[in-house]
Order: sequence, then structure tokens, then C-alpha cells
Amino acid sequence: MLGRLHAALSLLTAATVLTGCSSTVSDIKITMATGSESGVYYSLGNGLADIWSGRLGIARPQVVRTDGSKDNVTRLVNGQAQVGFSQADAVEGVEGASRLRALARMHDDYLQVIVRADLPVTKLRELSGRRVSIGATGSGVEIIASRLLQAENVTLQAVNLSLNESAQAMQEGRIDAFFWSGGLPTSRITDLTKGLNVRMLDLKDELPKFRQQFPVYGSATLPASIYNLQSGPVITLVVRNFLLVDEAMPDDVAEALVRQLFEGQPELVKAHSAARTIEQRSAIETSPVPLHNGAMRYYRDTKV
Repeated sequence: MLGRLHAALSLLTAATVLTGCSSTVSDIKITMATGSESGVYYSLGNGLADIWSGRLGIARPQVVRTDGSKDNVTRLVNGQAQVGFSQADAVEGVEGASRLRALARMHDDYLQVIVRADLPVTKLRELSGRRVSIGATGSGVEIIASRLLQAENVTLQAVNLSLNESAQAMQEGRIDAFFWSGGLPTSRITDLTKGLNVRMLDLKDELPKFRQQFPVYGSATLPASIYNLQSGPVITLVVRNFLLVDEAMPDDVAEALVRQLFEGQPELVKAHSAARTIEQRSAIETSPVPLHNGAMRYYRDTKV
């Protein structure tokens, strides 16, 4: 009973924060849950904050650094954020997530398994017994890494570190490898490759069986040129990213946010090049999360 009451109060608070004293878009106040400061979510979040405040005349949304997708979903459910980024897989199994709605499918994230190049590790199974970061607790990285390692029966000396912490630990020789799931390129990995010789693991042998078990994931080739790696292109896992809100968000607010996402896309690309891949036609592909009614109204209006 107390849990249901807390959830109801959180939902009411979120709706109040979004609408202010009236139902006009100009009154909204938004906290946006993103991710690591060196990750794509955080860059795009700041880009959207600038676009929405400039184009809608609202107070600039507060962009909050978080531990990633699962943390963001929890914050949305608890009313601690009104907008948040999340991988498609991170919504599964979170209590209360059924009331979340998508504004758009954003860029896709690529799983990047980074290994010190001086180690004899070229396959996922060869990480067995090594010191490896599987991402921050509550992150989408942790979800993917845990599922993949379990599916392949690989046992690690696993630690939970953020992207920045993982890169620092690798530079200092405290870990042998780390998992990261993000848009391309991720600036912290670019910086890491400038001072340390690393390789990325190719997952072509693992993905067919894994994708049968978890159809939410796709696969793609990650070009070596993204990070100027000498090891060549790799086949890796891909997961869709969504921009999420609570179903309580008023339709006119949701429609305005989506409209300015696309009308301000040239500005968003300046925040991060991953925004180039956001398209109206694919933006409606948000299964298993339903589109918000206000977002659907925008897509219908633009005849997507």
C-alpha cells in the first residue's frame, strides 16, 4: 500500500513540475537524466537543453549526470526526472516502467569491448579470469555485459566502473579490459586510444546465438577508422536508444519537445555527431515502449 501511494505521489509531482501553474508549454520545468559526462547521452542532453530553452522559451532543463540507462529509468519512474535517455533493454523488468512513454528513437549504441593490445586476448572467452569492468552499477552497459558473459559462460574478476573510471583504470594497469555501450565516437575512448595501444573484440562468433536469446539487440560492423585502431573493423552488438518521459506528460508538451528535437537537429549535431543518425521515420520504432500520444500527434502531423 505504501509503495503504491509513493508511486502515485511521485507521478503527481512529475505532472505538477511539468505543467507548473498552467498547462502552457512555456511553464514547464524539466530535469533530464543522461549518463556519464564523457558519454553521448550527456552531450545530447545538453544539446537538447539548449534547443528547448532557446526555441520554446522555457527555463533551461537541468541536465543530470547519472549511471546510465537503468538509473535513468528508475529516476523517471520515481519522478526524479521528467525526460531521460535509455537503451531499449534497460526498460525491461523495472517496476513501474510500464507507464513510461517514448518521444523518439534516438541514435543506436554500439557495444565496445576494449582490451589492452599487449594482452593475448582476441575472443570474448579469453577474458575468463581477467580483471574487467562491466560498467557502472545501474547502467545499460552492465545489463549487456552481464547477459553476454552469462550466455557464453565466461567468468571474470568483474568490477563496476563508469566509463571514465574504466579508462583511467586501464591506463594505470588495474584492469585488462572494459565494456562500454555508446554512440560513435565516444570521446573518452578516443582520448584513451591516443595514449594507449588497445584493440576491440570482434563478437561475430557470439552474436547469432545471443540474438536468438535476446532479439532486442542487433548487430553491425564498427569501422576501425572510428578510433584509428590497427586491429581492423569488428562485428559487434547494437541496441536502440529512446528518449523517454512519463505518460503523465501533457500531450502539447510532448509534441513541442519532439517537434523542436527535429527542427533543431542541426544544432543537436553540433552537440554530438551521433545526432546525424536520428530520423523521423525510424524515430517511431520504439517497441517495446509505446510512443507518447503527444509524440504520435507530431509524427502524424508531419505524415511520418
